[in-house]
Amino acid sequence: MKIEVCAGSVQSVIEAEKGGASRVELCDNLFEGGTTPSAATIEISSKSVKIPVYVMIRPRGGDFLYSDIEFEIMKRDVAIAKKYGAAGIVAGLLLPDGSVDEQRTGELVAAAKKLGMGMTFHRAFDMTANPHKALETVIKTGCERILTSGGKNKAAEGRELIKELVLAAAGRISVMAGSGINPANVRDLIAYTGITEVHISGKHRVDGGMIYRNRKINMGGLPGIPEYETDVTDAGTVGKIVSLSAL
Repeated sequence: MKIEVCAGSVQSVIEAEKGGASRVELCDNLFEGGTTPSAATIEISSKSVKIPVYVMIRPRGGDFLYSDIEFEIMKRDVAIAKKYGAAGIVAGLLLPDGSVDEQRTGELVAAAKKLGMGMTFHRAFDMTANPHKALETVIKTGCERILTSGGKNKAAEGRELIKELVLAAAGRISVMAGSGINPANVRDLIAYTGITEVHISGKHRVDGGMIYRNRKINMGGLPGIPEYETDVTDAGTVGKIVSLSAL
């Protein structure tokens, strides 16, 4: 069983390895579902751990339909990720009709493979109109795995589809379940779906060191997003999930 941790900082990457993670998905802006981290974050993360670091290739939040300029950014970020130590990339591209953008996804896979990296097709998969058709398309592109919550907000809610995808994939691609997986549900989800890879955050909220705090302003403009706290991966939580997954 492989346990991948979604990490939003270098510290989270380090904690993920301490907890026994098999791999990390390195992102920025987790409140937007993850965007491409800085070159320095990729470099220091990769140098800080021995486990593979897969880098999110996503130029912005929002949907997964990208302009020509955005796609050019994504292609260049693949090379940057490799330059600074990434073992692989994570991306997802869709067409207006809700199908997988086979051509562009294939281009990113090819660019990654040329540099010795693999690619995960992320939860853009859960926004497709026909997940079974999407599965076959992603397989054609050469991606290593699909990350999915089974078309639901949480993987536990989408376990029926996850199970169907595992069976349909028949070993041609790995189906990795993610979203809302924790020590309380991981064993049941593995047993029910037959997955061999799990994607978790294992995070806890850490209070910042500021003494003076201006409570009148939301710097990001979105109420509810913490201004003086950060989410950091908890090695203990990761360790529990790793242990439970091995039983």
